[in-house]
Amino acid sequence: MRETMTAAVPATMPLDEIVDNFSLLEEWDDRYRYLIELGLGLAPLSEGARTDANKVQGCASQVWLATTVRPNGGGGPTLSFSGDSDAHIVRGLIAILFAMFSGRRAREILSTDAIALFERLGLREHLTPQRSNGFRSMVERIRSDARAALGETA
Repeated sequence: MRETMTAAVPATMPLDEIVDNFSLLEEWDDRYRYLIELGLGLAPLSEGARTDANKVQGCASQVWLATTVRPNGGGGPTLSFSGDSDAHIVRGLIAILFAMFSGRRAREILSTDAIALFERLGLREHLTPQRSNGFRSMVERIRSDARAALGETA
């Protein structure tokens, strides 16, 4: 049975909803299409944010990730992200990462296992090794920004 998601994917779709939608799609072609739809929901990244400092190293595609840190009192800093890629599937991966991490406290980001979700969604075995490595590079960049927000170097 082939089901398709609606074309309008909100930019701030909750992670649980993304996971549920993935589980409804039995065919990998449909999951790829959904991943692309998620990427289409990303807000455009300004040209000013497409800097070398925001470029994610270790990705085969062009990927930019901009981080905004807001102090949050005793709860620790909160990080929000914006980003873009020149590859549709990578934009979808960025959307999943933003659903997982954007608007969260730095310590929560550091304690979240994005790779486990990546594997749970079956992405590792269905994406090229380059895309998988790129996903890991994006996760490490987000974690690095969270450590920096906390003033940690490790």
